[in-house]
Amino acid sequence: MKSFHQLLKENKILVIPGVFNAASALVAKQVGFLALYLSGSGIATGCFGVPDLGITTLDDVCEETKRIANIEALDVTPLLVDADTGFGDVTLTVQKLESAGAAGIHIEDQIFPKRCGHRPGKEVISADEMFERIQSAVKARSNPDFSIIARVDSRSVNGLEDAIDRAKKYQDAGADAIFAEALESKDEYKRFVNAIKVPVLANMTEFGKTPYISVYEFETLGVRMVIFPLTAFRRMMKSAEEVYRIIKKEGTQKSILNHLQTREELYKLLNYYELEKAIDKK
Repeated sequence: MKSFHQLLKENKILVIPGVFNAASALVAKQVGFLALYLSGSGIATGCFGVPDLGITTLDDVCEETKRIANIEALDVTPLLVDADTGFGDVTLTVQKLESAGAAGIHIEDQIFPKRCGHRPGKEVISADEMFERIQSAVKARSNPDFSIIARVDSRSVNGLEDAIDRAKKYQDAGADAIFAEALESKDEYKRFVNAIKVPVLANMTEFGKTPYISVYEFETLGVRMVIFPLTAFRRMMKSAEEVYRIIKKEGTQKSILNHLQTREELYKLLNYYELEKAIDKK
């Protein structure tokens, strides 16, 4: 499996779609993405039906990471995992997620319980405490290619300059990249990129504080990684709602057959036929 370090050397910008279970990861890989992202919100919402407010645990994240990272078809596709605030023990978090198959994690400087990075009411820990959090994470990894990304959440709390100052400190602590959360303009991203030496990751989430900026625009700004955490999940949820309404109203799915993944398409995605043959030979 290629590391994020290798992919960044080979690509000017890395586009990382959010996946929310093993099946969605297979689809993203089939489309051609080089890396995948597992968000804490995706796990909380998609797997447990609860909001992303620190309710899910490290074990919950590890379990979903294992399901995705250990699919044979994804063995060359690195998975970046949202580690929230470190789950109280950054050393253990790094060790368990690295063992689960993640290629890297990001840790944020919010207090626990955290909030969505684009929601009001966030609070951040001190930069010094986060410095120690990142140092502990770096020391805990066994593979030097396991990426430790520091997420800076202070833009909407203390302003852009504070966020940039924190980013500089976190890179000095050993962070491999900086996740600049909830920046509010292209100019802010440009200033952020110019201020630090390590790669910058942007969060192109929907309905948040960041305006819609294309991958091509991010590339011109010098951003090296862009995640789309819940875009596919939001589309899937809306589509599922429409399907349920149609079945409830019409009593049949006939009117939407052309909008469904076929059995054949699903079987190809899952490598069904080869596995069936292997089972029959036993």
